[in-house]
Amino acid sequence: MKMKKIAWIMVSAMAAALLAGCGSSDKEEAAQTPAPAAQGEETETGAEGEEEAEDEAVTLNVFAAASMTETLEKIQEMYADAAPDVRLVFNFDSSGTLKTQIQEGAECDLFISAAQKQMDQLDIKADPVVNEEGLDYVVEESRVDLLENKVVLAVPDGNPAGIGSFEDLGTDKLKLLALGNEDVPVGQYSTEILTTLDLLEGLEDANKITYGSNVKEVTTQVSEASADAGIIYATDAYSAGLSTVAEADSSLCKRAIYPAAVLNVSEHQEEAQAFLDFLQTDDCMKVFEEVGFIKAQ
Repeated sequence: MKMKKIAWIMVSAMAAALLAGCGSSDKEEAAQTPAPAAQGEETETGAEGEEEAEDEAVTLNVFAAASMTETLEKIQEMYADAAPDVRLVFNFDSSGTLKTQIQEGAECDLFISAAQKQMDQLDIKADPVVNEEGLDYVVEESRVDLLENKVVLAVPDGNPAGIGSFEDLGTDKLKLLALGNEDVPVGQYSTEILTTLDLLEGLEDANKITYGSNVKEVTTQVSEASADAGIIYATDAYSAGLSTVAEADSSLCKRAIYPAAVLNVSEHQEEAQAFLDFLQTDDCMKVFEEVGFIKAQ
């Protein structure tokens, strides 16, 4: 009887050992098998891959005249296909404001001005009479005359005041004229036109001028008929669907040339030059010409 009890104890012990071994093996296998990701949850590797892709992309800060807003936003989509590793960030404003921001240390890789003056003020090679502070921001070999615009006299829908020419601005037809500020290229062209026609002083004395900080503000005043007319660019008139009644020729003001240049403070000069080269391609010129720009000669 005693021998049977011992035998039963030994058999039970062996069975327990076998069960323990199986359990341990199952736990080890479970530990080595990765748990499946929850539905809709990004895997760590996938998230890291996306972060690395973002880190590798180059961000180009492009400062451009406000009159280029619509065209450059369209070209931005085109460039996403041509250079997927480059992200374009635009800063649109008056050329004078952009020049000041660059001078004050804003990050800018490529500058496109609506007039030579603001580019010259940043170019050490320019006439010191214009670059009075001796600023040196332009990569000399990159500077190019990119586009030409036309300066026009635009009127609200239906032309309620019946204005048909620049000369009409000196008559009783005009109650209020919208112009750009004097530090805005379109404002400088406007001042030149009105001075040539000997109208500026009389309009100022009669309080017939309202000012905008950039060409978009002037265009809005005309579109909303808060002014009887406004002097803007042909491209802005086109984009806003405004009628134009006159176009300034070289006898009234200088040509509206848009210079562009890579800046020497840029950390991505090669990529900035590549984008500037892209802007000069036939495909981009078609986009510019659709709204009234022409290739600078």
